[in-house]
Amino acid sequence: MFRVTRRYQFACSHRLHSAELSEDENWRIYGKCNNPYGHGHNYVLRVTVRGPADATGQAVNVMSLDRLVEREILRPLDHRNLNCDVDWFGRSVPTSENLGAEICRRLKQNWAAAFPGVWPRLDQVCIEETPRNIFQLNAAEVE
Repeated sequence: MFRVTRRYQFACSHRLHSAELSEDENWRIYGKCNNPYGHGHNYVLRVTVRGPADATGQAVNVMSLDRLVEREILRPLDHRNLNCDVDWFGRSVPTSENLGAEICRRLKQNWAAAFPGVWPRLDQVCIEETPRNIFQLNAAEVE
């Protein structure tokens, strides 16, 4: 069984702010990330799939994976403001945890159309917000 990881990059901005909290509570919880003007990141997304090598000698057709990630993730997010331009979060705060979970959900929702067989399977989504802030999700644990 192989695990194959593809790396993607996108840039977007956000403000960590909950409408359900006071200004003081937001500042206490989110600190400088609660800046009223927001802030941006150059995110690195790693998508890991697993599966056996097939008759082509590959565990995943990376062109199919790239098309899926481009359509469902990069195009909607790149150079966007997560609070204003992306409707994925509803009333949730667009933290990197919530961003990673939503990316995982969207990939899982569209996986069967891109990969109609049993293999490969989405294994993990990893968001690198900064070199010090990295968020990993096991795809099986995300609904």
